[in-house]
Amino acid sequence: MARYTGATCRLCRREGTKLFLKGQRCYSQDKCALGNHPGARKGAPGMHPTSRRKQSEYGMQLRAKQRTKRFYGVLEAQFRKFYARAERMPGKTGENLLALLELRLDNIVYRLGLAESRAHARQLVTHGHILVNGKKLDIPSATLDVNDEVSVAENARKFKIFEEMAERPVPSWLSIDTTALKGTVLSIPTREEVDVDVEETLIVELYSK
Repeated sequence: MARYTGATCRLCRREGTKLFLKGQRCYSQDKCALGNHPGARKGAPGMHPTSRRKQSEYGMQLRAKQRTKRFYGVLEAQFRKFYARAERMPGKTGENLLALLELRLDNIVYRLGLAESRAHARQLVTHGHILVNGKKLDIPSATLDVNDEVSVAENARKFKIFEEMAERPVPSWLSIDTTALKGTVLSIPTREEVDVDVEETLIVELYSK
């Protein structure tokens, strides 16, 4: 399976915002590349990070797409498939796209606080440590639906990560039982419940060309 193997903090610097790709490290002002400490490297990576050249309309559309892809850890081909699905659904394509990305199994595992990052959630899923409705599902990109239940497999409950689960706010469209290590999808997330700092209409404009 193809995946990005470069420096993750570089992606946050390129987008100019926290993408929360390294779990707890991203919440620390002393370790995050965008934090307020002497070693922080502000600005986009590259030779001329402070270029004042005005961004074109296409550039803004591309950045919106790249930021969303990197936030969810999705590569281009898979992102296009999600967009095609969103187009066929009733309602606004941009909002449908974000809802589909939020309903990915790896994202839900992360949102429930069962993983430190989406990359960690993908690892738990592919290794068979996550159950959906009581059955093992090892496909991180699988789309869940309302009333689906996500839980930790019995043989994985002894892992240190679950014994020291960090308190993290859970979105209103999910519920979590930290004692039983399981959560439920309560509803399809609305745009107001998705915390991605992006104008999804720019993505629609980009793919509509």
